[in-house]
Amino acid sequence: MLTVVYVAPDLPAAEKLKDVLEGEGIMATLRPVGAGKHRNYYEILVSELEAEEAQEILCRSMGS
Repeated sequence: MLTVVYVAPDLPAAEKLKDVLEGEGIMATLRPVGAGKHRNYYEILVSELEAEEAQEILCRSMGS
């Protein structure tokens, strides 16, 4: 099962974070959020089993 680990404000940011996760060996999927012209946010989803590790990687990559 997939779970959301982050919501990015736009597609370029989402793709960058997806690349970070995949560089660490975690498969990630992007899913647009919203409808119509408001569809500019993207969820980053990973396996439920890798969610905690993915969040740690994302935090490190964003300097948190």
